[in-house]
Amino acid sequence: MEELTWLSAAQMAAMVRRKEVSPRQLLEAHLERIQRLDPQLHAFVEVDAERARLQALDAEAALRAGNAEGALLGVPVSIKSSLQVAGLRAECGSRLRAGHVAQQDAPLVARLKAAGAIVLGTTNAPEFLMAYETDNRLYGRTHNPWNLSRTPGGSSGGEAAAIASGCAAAGVGSDGGGSIRVPAHFSGICGLKPTPGRIPSTGHFPPSVGPFAMIGVVGPMARNVGDLRLMLEVMAGPDDGDACAAPVPVRALAERELRATRIGWFEDDGETPVTVETRAAVRRAAEALRLAGFEVEPFRPRGLAEARRLWWTFFAQAGALVLKPAVAGREAEISPLLKEFMSLVEAGPPLALEPFMNAWIARDTLRAQFLAEMNRFTVLLCPVCSIPAFRHGEREWQIAGRVARYLREPDVMTYTQWFNVLGNPAAVVPVGQAPGGLPIGVQVVGRPWEEERVLAIAEEIERATGGFKPPPVA
Repeated sequence: MEELTWLSAAQMAAMVRRKEVSPRQLLEAHLERIQRLDPQLHAFVEVDAERARLQALDAEAALRAGNAEGALLGVPVSIKSSLQVAGLRAECGSRLRAGHVAQQDAPLVARLKAAGAIVLGTTNAPEFLMAYETDNRLYGRTHNPWNLSRTPGGSSGGEAAAIASGCAAAGVGSDGGGSIRVPAHFSGICGLKPTPGRIPSTGHFPPSVGPFAMIGVVGPMARNVGDLRLMLEVMAGPDDGDACAAPVPVRALAERELRATRIGWFEDDGETPVTVETRAAVRRAAEALRLAGFEVEPFRPRGLAEARRLWWTFFAQAGALVLKPAVAGREAEISPLLKEFMSLVEAGPPLALEPFMNAWIARDTLRAQFLAEMNRFTVLLCPVCSIPAFRHGEREWQIAGRVARYLREPDVMTYTQWFNVLGNPAAVVPVGQAPGGLPIGVQVVGRPWEEERVLAIAEEIERATGGFKPPPVA
């Protein structure tokens, strides 16, 4: 049964349609794996075996009736606990929301279920998603399946750990500053941050409204790029509850169009140091694409430092402003990670209206400049993060004789933050390994609404470099 959990989501669905394996067999294999591994990982906050078994029975009834069209028929998936899944807790890792149960499915969850996916349960996240590691006072700490002394990242750390360990075939995370991409990189899997509005964020908490609609998205996580594409196809499409929604259908990218893609790559931003192995992974991905016949050149876009400063305004300063009323009078109940985030923001000047509006104008100006540069290179390759998965609680690193920090400049997470504030789609694919075997991913960035091109290039890299490898804990 165990080998079933390492199949791709696409393979699982194909085998179900051919009646080579039943939805119940797939489900029980994953439930057994969760029971065995999750006591070490703490990836899940809630596993609803009873409800999942009912979904498996529905999938089998559909098969008997000759309705085997669901793209994810019988595939067990997990959902980050910041998204609504009817009947399951959606507490977003906070005591302030303890016991909150979703009354209905988020639109993307409803779409997954309509495609035949079986929802195993919901996964752990840091409180209100404000950290790059996963720990909270409700459910504790999630561990990396590559090394239990290290974090799988955040805020979609539970998702990454569940998928990397074979406890779920695929899943859904959210990303306001790297929260899909960093956990994918730390855990050795693939992840996609789509263009805002490509997949509806309706039903997510905190809500993607105001400036958060511009930077925050929901997106798929899986062990291979093909499954990211499959999940995107199922979940994409507008919804009235998403402020950025647009009717952009997922399309097939013609081979001729793909081969015309010009790719720029850079190992670092000139400010934030990057480990030797991370640099090597980016170079390896670039060389793989060159050997595949693509035009690939070294290129570093302008304005990256400004993009990071603007991200801090919209995500950190504006986020803390929204959170303050929610935690007022209950500060003793919030997690150390959230306290750390709030104290970092409070150490700087308060966010006033005029600087905020100036930042918004500066963002739009910078985005126009950045997209103009991307007319030349429609895809960029760069690091996901300066470092591989860090030890729980680490906050500072020595890299090539220089200091890099957590949420303080030079911030090791800078490499994902830019593309939230600029609105680009970006995928992560595993490419290399650090000493000790920790995985290293590479980030593939495209122009808005060009997820198909991003995934096609990521798939080329995956094909050349080997892609996902099972972690030691599995």
